[in-house]
Amino acid sequence: MTTMVHTRADLRAAMHTYAGELGVVMTMGALHDGHRELIRVARRRCEVTVVTVFLNPLQFAAGEDLSRYPQTLESDMVICTDEGVDVVFAPSVAEVYPLGEHPQVRVQAGPLGNVLEGASRPGHFDGVLTVVAKLLHLTGPDVAYFGQKDAQQLLLIRRMVQDLDFPVEVLAVPTVRDSDGLALSSRNGYLTEGDRSAALALSRSLAAGVGAAVEGPAAVRRAALAVLDAHPDVGLDYLALVEPATLLDVPADFFGTALLAVAAKVGTTRLIDNAVLEIGGAPVPVS
Repeated sequence: MTTMVHTRADLRAAMHTYAGELGVVMTMGALHDGHRELIRVARRRCEVTVVTVFLNPLQFAAGEDLSRYPQTLESDMVICTDEGVDVVFAPSVAEVYPLGEHPQVRVQAGPLGNVLEGASRPGHFDGVLTVVAKLLHLTGPDVAYFGQKDAQQLLLIRRMVQDLDFPVEVLAVPTVRDSDGLALSSRNGYLTEGDRSAALALSRSLAAGVGAAVEGPAAVRRAALAVLDAHPDVGLDYLALVEPATLLDVPADFFGTALLAVAAKVGTTRLIDNAVLEIGGAPVPVS
């Protein structure tokens, strides 16, 4: 039976009834099959699974889509129940930020948070890390599960956990895609039929880049950009080929594992996607 709680006190009371390794899946709600996979991976290892559902205002800048972000707690609870989640923690903003939603003390992402998504959304990762830190304290998990689709977020959370000595293991779960290759996202619900067709350019550009990996970095970038250039209705923000641990652009003579990341606006919706690839080696599938 899945229990939903909304306060710190009720969360503590609920957690006292469970024993064993605890896994947490943090979400902003509007759950989909990607979240289901996170939960399933957590449950395969952990005796106890907690899902947090919290739309964090701290990671949205003025003019972003906080006000229209889908809030579907009832259907989220159905998914969590179907997947055998033990506890759903769905706090209010006031519960998470009791002194106001703009706390004076917060986690700063540092240089890794100022590139790629951080360059396009200044302060975004400070908000992400602050709420992740709070939710880690509140839920006290042994393992936290995050999706590979948000590769920069995943890297920053791992770095925060290491730098600040959080007693938690952070595990990545591969990106879940629709049959046509589109990475699952809560924001996909904003897409019109035409937008959705155009949005396939993101995953197809990654696949083209992966396919060119044996030829080197220049070929990867060229192949991926060719796909995006053929879709003028896709407003490219960035296409970056970077080292996964540093997010620095790979040099022209680079060999080894790299991250190909893309962000673009389709209609009114901003989407991101990425693929891990081996430069100068055998191509690996887009995950």
